[in-house]
Amino acid sequence: MRTAITDERHCELLSTAKRVRRHIIETAAKARGIRGAHYGPSLSCVEIITALYFCVMRYDAGNPEDERRDRFIISKNHAGLALYSALAEFGLITKDELESYHLDGSDLFGYPRNLKTGMEFEGGSLGMGLSYGIGQALAARLKGLDFRAFVLLGDGELNEGSVWEAFMAAPHFKLGNITAIIDRNRYSIDGETENIMALEPLDKKLSSFGWHVISCDGHDFKGLADAFSHMADDRPTAVIANTVKGKGISFMENRREWHQARMSAEQLEQALAETGGDI
Repeated sequence: MRTAITDERHCELLSTAKRVRRHIIETAAKARGIRGAHYGPSLSCVEIITALYFCVMRYDAGNPEDERRDRFIISKNHAGLALYSALAEFGLITKDELESYHLDGSDLFGYPRNLKTGMEFEGGSLGMGLSYGIGQALAARLKGLDFRAFVLLGDGELNEGSVWEAFMAAPHFKLGNITAIIDRNRYSIDGETENIMALEPLDKKLSSFGWHVISCDGHDFKGLADAFSHMADDRPTAVIANTVKGKGISFMENRREWHQARMSAEQLEQALAETGGDI
């Protein structure tokens, strides 16, 4: 953990997360895709990504190509809008670039590709990010660098067999410089994760694979800070961040139909009201 969470810092993080959530709503409303934008999975990980960039990771916005920087890999790549919005607040994407999301000629697609500064991973199909993060962690070891790879996975993504191959590999290589964060919102596009393919007891499964496992409230910055301050050095760490799909927008919370959708004018007005105020 690089920065302690003082009361003042906590207030700053809450304000930043509020702005990131507002960016998601405003940007998604302009998306041209027929199916709309990925609201649910983007809103559930706002605090996680905000905590990483603004509190946890060693990352200098003024020197984003520093080889010693920590790496953030968003394996649940369909939540790229949350990453874009956080990077806009962090200063690695301009607000004009953010407003170009999904427009002709933009580099900001629904799934991050044509990677810009601040984006480490070009994905689309689920199940690949953790293996990529393992590659980064091994590269750090070979180069004698001490950066850490942080990989954000969706819980629906854990249905992919490649993820469990990666869960086996990281302890085998004794990678103490990788942290997997599981956005445990309990919903995928098809419904509740426990009805589709039960994951519980997830903590015990990961522990049996050799991971150091921590569970926390994925919307509580102090809980996230505590989790990230207890990462292991001799084995990989998995943070199970318990979250709410569609967090922050009342009519989206825990509703699978908002995994990817379009808002009506009335819904947009309500969503903006719920993310408004002093930001």
